[in-house]
Amino acid sequence: MRYGYWLPVFGGWLRNVPDEGMAPTWEYVSRLARRSEEIGFDLTLIAELFLNDIKGIEAPSLDAWTTAAALAAVTQRLELLVAVRPTFHPPAILAKQAAVVDRISGGRLALNVVSSWWSDEARRYGVQFDRHDDRYARTGEWLSVVDGVWREPSFSFAGSYYQVSETVLEPKPVRRPRPPIYAGGESEAARSLIARTCDAYVMHGDPPAVVGAKVADMAARRALLGLPPLTFGMAAYAIVRSTEAEARRELDRITNVAPGTPGYGNYRDWIANTELDSRVSLEDYSVSNRGLRAGLVGTPDQVAEQIGAFAAAGVDLLLLQSSPQLEEMERFAEEVMPLVGHIGETLGIR
Repeated sequence: MRYGYWLPVFGGWLRNVPDEGMAPTWEYVSRLARRSEEIGFDLTLIAELFLNDIKGIEAPSLDAWTTAAALAAVTQRLELLVAVRPTFHPPAILAKQAAVVDRISGGRLALNVVSSWWSDEARRYGVQFDRHDDRYARTGEWLSVVDGVWREPSFSFAGSYYQVSETVLEPKPVRRPRPPIYAGGESEAARSLIARTCDAYVMHGDPPAVVGAKVADMAARRALLGLPPLTFGMAAYAIVRSTEAEARRELDRITNVAPGTPGYGNYRDWIANTELDSRVSLEDYSVSNRGLRAGLVGTPDQVAEQIGAFAAAGVDLLLLQSSPQLEEMERFAEEVMPLVGHIGETLGIR
């Protein structure tokens, strides 16, 4: 199992707690990233939104790509999984910027391609907002251009959404044939596109049996295409405490989002513009990406056992959120990671 985490570019993950002790500042995220390498984390996911959907649109947030470039220069081994939304970035230009960040990092860049869901953000920033299946059609062309200019000495493409002619991109990224591309989605359009074009499938939090079925579906799609196996990642919110009662008290504290709170309007926008395969309750939405459904809530032994179940279901990478991020990651690394290693040895799972 690899361990990743969401960089808290929005100042936290809780929609009902104004100050979580992790301000969206360069000082905090750079300290977190450097420390995470020391305690055993492999990857950080740097989300991209130009408005803050956690704390409210008036709240500050960091830009994903400038933050990633800065982190590339001050970290040594951490993989930088940077989110990118095709409607906000022309593909050849983004590919050029990404190649330079990859060079700065020594080959540690990966892309998390996200088809935009927030119509109000697009309106406020003057960006076209496509309907659901149109977004994935656009994303397919966008990926074709990015992949082409990364691989070829000169690349041309003529599609419905993008056209480039004799594009030269030098220097190429360090990682060959390209930096890995991650993506997530639960609609048929999303899963079909990801199986054809990406290297990793990232999922919202769900119980191991549900996640295992998704892994099996995507693995089968990939095999039918004759392509190498996908990597499978999953979002999860972790609450680790000495006793189960303490963990449950923390869970109660963070799951009381109600109408009128800053994140509630964004919740309605998100539900309206996504095609999820299960209903998302307000309790689920208290933290991002259905992370609580993963069930990483309890004692170190309980959380480690649940992670073992995810490993058995085919999950390769956990993308953790917690609050406050740094302190909870320290606890997780010290109390949970060693136990997962022992469970994996017992079950024969790496």
